[in-house]
Amino acid sequence: MPYTKSRSHAGVWCIGALLLCGVAAWAQRAPHDGVERQLIGTWRYVSVDVVSPDGHRTPLYGADPQGLAVFDGMGNYVLITARADLPRFTAEDRTRGSAEENQAVVRGSIAHFGRYTVNEDEHTITFHIHTSTFPNWNGADQKRPFTISADELRWRTPASNGSGTAEVVLRRSS
Repeated sequence: MPYTKSRSHAGVWCIGALLLCGVAAWAQRAPHDGVERQLIGTWRYVSVDVVSPDGHRTPLYGADPQGLAVFDGMGNYVLITARADLPRFTAEDRTRGSAEENQAVVRGSIAHFGRYTVNEDEHTITFHIHTSTFPNWNGADQKRPFTISADELRWRTPASNGSGTAEVVLRRSS
């Protein structure tokens, strides 16, 4: 087909319209200059403690929890938390763990990813969980009050064991 000026202009206009739509969509989701912008980045776990009603603290993932929480500027997140002392499997194939080895991994780790939203007035973050290593959370929304001060992020949530509150402390990764 021969080149025509009208087809060339139509192509440029289509590309321009697509770019404009993309920029508008990005601007609509772009985080504000407040707390949400401070949340963006990679955070490393410092502690995850269950705090009982009487104030007693129990480390849920041991004294040195390992993991990351990553928040991007487009509303996506991923969290992974694991005990530093998870036992190695006897087999070199992760699908061949013993019942005890598998139980240790399930009790000693959690991961989920999806979308997040921040309510700056309430100082809450809501995790819109797409997929979790605990499948009962798939599709769930979990709202948590949080604070950020300097390079420390904290949030509280009902403890997964049903008693008390879990307090999560993370430090911005450098």
